[in-house]
Amino acid sequence: MKLEGKAVLITGASRGLGEALMEALARKGARVVGVSRNAGELEAVVSRLRARGYEAHALAADMGDKEAIHPLAGAAAALVGPIDVLIHNASTLGPTPLPLLLDTACEDLGRVLEVNLVGPFRLTKTLAGSMVLRGEGVVVHLTSDAAVAAYPRWGAYGVSKAALEHLGRIWAAELEGTGVRFLNVDPGEMDTRMHRDAIPEADPSTLARPADVAARIVALVESAQVHPSGARLEAARVQVSPSEAA
Repeated sequence: MKLEGKAVLITGASRGLGEALMEALARKGARVVGVSRNAGELEAVVSRLRARGYEAHALAADMGDKEAIHPLAGAAAALVGPIDVLIHNASTLGPTPLPLLLDTACEDLGRVLEVNLVGPFRLTKTLAGSMVLRGEGVVVHLTSDAAVAAYPRWGAYGVSKAALEHLGRIWAAELEGTGVRFLNVDPGEMDTRMHRDAIPEADPSTLARPADVAARIVALVESAQVHPSGARLEAARVQVSPSEAA
């Protein structure tokens, strides 16, 4: 997919990988809309991009709030037109330090699932019909190795990401032949605030830079037609040029 002029919606866009994706996609000429609960941080990101001549917009919304989804979709379309690329990056770990399942409150599990799984389902359901009618679209689920490996204390997050991946596979099977593609992308371990919250003792020098990972994810979106819809892909395996990862 050629990204120049495409309308892109990115959730969890105020920092970390979401912020890096905003910049990487804007540099490709996409018209980007970022979503975050942190309105002030997101506005700062958008202001920096606009100062460099890119088209970027900010929408404040909580992906775990059912009532926010339809207004969010409508506002995004009003800003940049029908969405061509939807990237589900917003995510929550739940309480930290990460608890054992036996110590996880039902309400905390419910909140993680609302943000990491149900929110993406609602937003995709709202936007995918338009993609089907136009015969083109890419939906990216940002997942984790916690979706496929059973790490102690990562229960709520791991369950949400495993379900998110399978949701992508089911969407892909149901929309096969429509031109809408679904990718489950594992970004790997990155030097982000979320990673520090989860593993505060980790050495940042051993972690990937969000900008590098964002460049690889953008490359996957551009080559979406090459990959089986619903496939699980690892960003670390994608090769990009130094200029794209700058």
